[in-house]
Amino acid sequence: MDEVALAVEGLKREWDETAAQIRERIAVIEGCGRFGRGTKEANSLPRLNASAQDGLASLRSMQCKLDLLAQQLPTPDEVQRGQSTLESWKEQYNKLHMSLRNANLQAKQNIRKAAQEERELLLGGGEESTIRRRDLQTKAGMTSAAESITESLRRTRQLMVQEVERSSSTLATFEESTSVLRKAESEYKGHRSLLMRTRRLLSTMQHQDVIDRVILVIGFLIFLSAVLYVVSKRIGLLTLQRKLVDAIRSGL
Repeated sequence: MDEVALAVEGLKREWDETAAQIRERIAVIEGCGRFGRGTKEANSLPRLNASAQDGLASLRSMQCKLDLLAQQLPTPDEVQRGQSTLESWKEQYNKLHMSLRNANLQAKQNIRKAAQEERELLLGGGEESTIRRRDLQTKAGMTSAAESITESLRRTRQLMVQEVERSSSTLATFEESTSVLRKAESEYKGHRSLLMRTRRLLSTMQHQDVIDRVILVIGFLIFLSAVLYVVSKRIGLLTLQRKLVDAIRSGL
């Protein structure tokens, strides 16, 4: 199988895995606050959203990669299938984005309801309320620390994703430049071959021109010699004729 086709197949598997992970995170987000842990799950909601957003960013990057690879597939049918897959991915991405939005709305509603129940429990007084308050404070501190670490890791991962995308873009630009240079080299070789043939033809024409000039000069010299010969003969005959006429006249 062609290298580009193999890359496309690998990209499809990566897309399916990432999309499945995003669906799982969306399901978790949608369930936030349903079990009465409003404060704790409200603190974890940004982390879940950041993770889902990272997944969506990865999907966008995969769409760009597929768009580049689809144009390099070896046959028109494969190019058409690649474009169809790209359109399907765009639809999936839009659906996931909308599902994430709806899940956040549901989670906020659940968290508000759970927080209201917690406030009512805390304001109720008694030992149970005190224990519940301390437990919430402890969990809030732990959750805050975990959220801080997770946010730092998320930013690091986002930077890595951006760097990979930048490297991919640079590589694509480099490959395109290489292709252009190869095409220019091929054209240069063709022009160079044409120039060599033209040079040989000009050299042959120059040699032929010299030969033609020599032939013309030799022909002219031969013609001139013939003319001089004829003229000299004519002059000799005229001189002889005059001498005869003079002799005849003298005899008479």
